[in-house]
Amino acid sequence: MSKLSKLKADRRSILKAGTAAAGLLAMPSILMAEEKKPKEIIVRAWGGAWGDALKAGVADPFTAATGIKVRMDFTEDNEIKPKIWAAVDQGRVPPIHVNWDTTTNATISALRGATVDLSDLSNLKGLLPSAKPKGLEGYPLVNTYAYVYVCAYRPEAFPDGPPKSWNVLIDPKFKGRVALYDDGIGFNPISVLVGGGKLSDIPDHMEKGYEFYRKLKANKPLLGEDADFTTWFQKGEIDVACTISVNAREAQQKGINVKWTVPQEGCKVDTDGLWVPKGLPGNEEYWAKEFVNFALTREAQQKWCSLLGLPPVYPGIEPPKDLVGDPSYPTKPEDFKKLISIPSPVLVKNQPIWFAKFNEIFQG
Repeated sequence: MSKLSKLKADRRSILKAGTAAAGLLAMPSILMAEEKKPKEIIVRAWGGAWGDALKAGVADPFTAATGIKVRMDFTEDNEIKPKIWAAVDQGRVPPIHVNWDTTTNATISALRGATVDLSDLSNLKGLLPSAKPKGLEGYPLVNTYAYVYVCAYRPEAFPDGPPKSWNVLIDPKFKGRVALYDDGIGFNPISVLVGGGKLSDIPDHMEKGYEFYRKLKANKPLLGEDADFTTWFQKGEIDVACTISVNAREAQQKGINVKWTVPQEGCKVDTDGLWVPKGLPGNEEYWAKEFVNFALTREAQQKWCSLLGLPPVYPGIEPPKDLVGDPSYPTKPEDFKKLISIPSPVLVKNQPIWFAKFNEIFQG
């Protein structure tokens, strides 16, 4: 039973027994917070199918359990970030209660001191290690699911089976028919490994990766964003790409013949998470944290992450049928050993450098 459910059950028992006063003495801070429920909390979210999944899996059930309306704010994450920082710096109430963010972006806010510590959330216990933000003390944010930048491919172009190595991207046979993100996100660390470097070379010795990129440039890759990959596969314009598994799965669900794999060098795994900004009134901070706590329950994780097609941080949840046994859907600690995870503080410091070098090579 969750902390929230237990609290409601305890209150019902107290009222039934006619000992409400004793209950108030036993749990004053918790019951005072419940009595001062805000009418709504505001959660910054991504729109479209992402927001729909959060609403169905977390927001609506939270409202049903607490009576607190959840209003989603679809302001772009990089646009709302300075507004939160300004409010925290100036001692004002921030514009939202919970931010649904990439772990890298959330880490920037955490290092700035703009986030509330979530270490006391009852539902943190027993989660997969991926829930804990790497390289940070405590829980200034909590990761809620993982996603993998897979090697997506057209089976017709690979009659002998899926690509075994990322070296396929520089095979002249696929010239003009390979694709990456337009800043190399999801592939920059992998480029070092496929270029002959070691994991220990990251982030200080990236030259092997840059050498690989120079070879890749000669193969005239297409560079784009999430939506582009589905379009390119749909139109038969590419044969192989590095993209988030969600995009490949979406293309597949639209009837496009696309599959994906984790090559021998591995794939980069990233996470998104939730955090609460500092500066909220006490009762509102309490319920913002309870929203995050609720999002970590088995029921919320199962529905939310299943709709996204992404592996949750709650252990033991069955994947969607089409993702059972999929190496891009890690559910156990050993599954993550096949994937490359870079601590967020390292990404915060080095990703801008990698992006700039990527653009220099491919745009120069």
